[in-house]
Formats: sequence, structure tokens, C-alpha cells
Amino acid sequence: MAAKKPKTVAQQRRYGVLTTRDAKRIATAQLQEWSLERSIAFGLPEIDDRYHVWRVPLLSQGTKERVGEMVINAKTTAVNHSKSTSSRILSGRLGLREARAAHNGAAENGVAAHAVKADFRNAIALGDSVEVLESLPAQSVHLVFTSPPYYNARPDYTDYVHYEAYLEHIRKVIRQCHRLLAEGRFFIMNIAPVLLRREDRTKASRRIAVPFDVHRLFIEEGFDFIDDIIWQKPEGAGWATNRGRRFAADRNPLQYKAVPVTEYVLVYRKRTQKLIDVHIRQLAGTKRLQQSKILGEYDRTNVWAIPPASSAKHPAVFPVELARRVIRYYSFVDDTVLDPFAGIGTVGEAAVALKRRFVLVDNNPKYVAEMRRVLSLNGET
Repeated sequence: MAAKKPKTVAQQRRYGVLTTRDAKRIATAQLQEWSLERSIAFGLPEIDDRYHVWRVPLLSQGTKERVGEMVINAKTTAVNHSKSTSSRILSGRLGLREARAAHNGAAENGVAAHAVKADFRNAIALGDSVEVLESLPAQSVHLVFTSPPYYNARPDYTDYVHYEAYLEHIRKVIRQCHRLLAEGRFFIMNIAPVLLRREDRTKASRRIAVPFDVHRLFIEEGFDFIDDIIWQKPEGAGWATNRGRRFAADRNPLQYKAVPVTEYVLVYRKRTQKLIDVHIRQLAGTKRLQQSKILGEYDRTNVWAIPPASSAKHPAVFPVELARRVIRYYSFVDDTVLDPFAGIGTVGEAAVALKRRFVLVDNNPKYVAEMRRVLSLNGET
């Protein structure tokens, strides 16, 4: 007698969407409603049982490049429109992909997509990061460096009720940055675990390992992991969290908690088959390459000792020196550097000093006004 097949996760949880075929059927019905069923194909649908959803990759029918994602509630079978790529964005991306495919097909001189030069002047934009990035042309920036808002680290410094909503927003930003980056260029993110303080004395505080959740998003959105650089602050910098004080006083086992004095600077590269040397060969013999060389002292290990920064104008700034090192190591003179969570413009300040261009985005009018004042800009993208 043949053994029974084990139940799938979807079956065990009694989801309304049980198979990839079910997910594709629902996605097809939605595409038909949008009149996009002839333009879009599907990648392999995957179940994300952590959030009780199916994720269906949406591909250009012509080029087979990813243009978006449809998220389906595994329990109710409904399309989650707030987390899925909209029909407007899909239509726009399909046009960009087809135009780029035609351009690449016509090119016979071997000039690759990563050679596209951005036309940006220095630019500052006020608005939601995802919406602003959607309006920018594909492959138009050469480096992304940012430090996203901390999730609920401060009661007055968050827009997210649920951690899942926070991660979903970060995913959308990463996805847009993948579209905007030139081939094989870098996205570097400064990020750290966050401590959620306890609500009262009967409850414990929680520490969320945000960098490890964000790493998964980068890989899923088409990036390769390159390096984990540790930004080390002076020892006294971590005591403001109160973490470790109980153990310091009582010295009892199980109470030990290390005082955090580090943050991650995670380095990712837009996935490509081309070696980094290709970018350098394109600039061989040019003044631009000579000006971009890192001369003198440099960081030999992945531990960077940099004092933290503070500002009365922003609750969580990182030091200009951190931005300066990232920009020096991962871009050339005249490259365009993007910061989708720009705050008061630290990345722009470092970019100007290193003769790079910048595109800065933030949704806070006060921060944007401060950036324009400091960086002497009155316009926006």
C-alpha cells in the first residue's frame, strides 16, 4: 500500500490558495481586469507562510524580466492591492523594458547597459520614497547609500504600526533601487537591530534583528551579498539604551546583555554576470579614473571605527565620515549617488565634497528645506 503524501504547508493551514496553479489562476483574473494578460507572464509563485500570502512574480512577456509582484492573501484568495505592484506601474515598466530591449538589440558595438550615464544634476525631492523613485529613469544612478528609518525605535520616529508593513516598504524601495541602478553597481545600507522598550514592568523588552530580515529582501529582489562592514562606535555610545545596566549592577547569570556599539553597513551588488573590472576598463586612461583612486590610508578590515553624529534638526543622523568612506570605495568621480531616505542630506554633503552628483529623497518638508538650504538647491526632481 502506497504511503500517503505529506500535506503541504498550505494544506496544513487550510489556506484558500493551495497550489501554484491556484495562485496563477487568481493572478490571471486580476491581469485580465487590468487588460495586461497578454503582456505579462508569471515566474514561480511562492508561498510566504510567515505572512499567509502567495507571492507571484510578474514578468514582461517579451523580455522575461521581472516587472513586479502580485501578493495574494492565502486565506481569503483576494489580491492584496496595497502590497502588489499597481497596473499603472506595471504598464510603465513594460514600456521601459521593451524600449531597453530594443536598444540593447540594436547595439552592435558591445557597449553594455552599465555604461548608461545619468543625466541628473544634483536633485532633491520631497515625497514618498517609492513614489519618487518610480518616476526616475531606469539605470540612471551608480550608487545607492542610505540608512532607512528605524522601526519604532522612538515613539516620535516611525510611520509603521506593524513590523511587516515596515519590511514591505523597505522591499519596495529596494526593488525600485534595483531598477534605477546601473548594471553591476552597488546598494549599501546602514542598518542595525532595534530595541523595542517594554510597555510596563511585567513585560520584557524585545530586540528585532532587522538587518537579517532586510538581507532576505535584498537577495529576493535581485542583489548579491558582498560584505558586512561593522560600524563601531566608542564604548560609551551604547549606554543610552540602558541595555546591560541590570547585569552591571547585579552580575547574575542570564541577565547578561551586551551594550550595542555597532551597526551594520551591508554591501550588495546588483546581480550580473559581468566582473567589476568591466567598469574600470571603461574608464582606463581617463582623468576621471585617476581622480577616483583611493590614495593614502584606507580601511583594511570590515570594522570601521567612526564616532557617531548628532543633530538638533534630525533625531537619527549618521556621520558624514561614514558616507564619505562608502562613496569613495563604491563610486567614481561624476557618478550619481542616490539616498532614498535622505534625512537632512548627509549623503549629499559627502557626495559634493567627493565630486559626485546626488539625488536625495525624503518625505519630511522640514528635512527637505534643510537640505536645500545647506546644499544650496531650490528645485527638485
